[in-house]
Amino acid sequence: MDEDEGDRINYEYRYDKPPKNPKKGECMIVRDILRGKQQELVTATVKMTIPHAMEILIKNRISCLPVVDKNLRLAGIISDKDIFRHIFDSLQSFRSSMVEDLMTKKVIVGLESDEIGYIASIMTTNRIRHVPIMRDERLFGLVSVGDIVKTRMMDMEVENRYLLQFIEGSYPR
Repeated sequence: MDEDEGDRINYEYRYDKPPKNPKKGECMIVRDILRGKQQELVTATVKMTIPHAMEILIKNRISCLPVVDKNLRLAGIISDKDIFRHIFDSLQSFRSSMVEDLMTKKVIVGLESDEIGYIASIMTTNRIRHVPIMRDERLFGLVSVGDIVKTRMMDMEVENRYLLQFIEGSYPR
């Protein structure tokens, strides 16, 4: 997909309904999740074949690929479910299909300064598992439901440890 084609992606930076107010003390933001991720961002290109995209998904043990152009501008997103549906519908033609034919072009994206609770509410409301994160109109990272769950669990473990110390009387004063 060339920029000259006029078929640029329609970013949705915000969801229509704002999330409820975060709990007191909840202020972890997307940047914090991305900073803690070890894995390099894996992407696909619009002209990549579906079998090649499948190979990347399997090799990296991931379920989704942001689709980018040569300047790391987001062109869409393709998931394992998109591919599975296509194979089911068109078993004969999937080997010659291109990523641009199957990818979702209207992608909901977030910003690295968004609160994690906000991204979680976007995922839940829109029934999506991944949100590409943008910085200066370029793809910066990808947050998954697993990233959100892992972060929430770590927060709960820390909170539980402090509560237990408080109850036992060993919490530093």
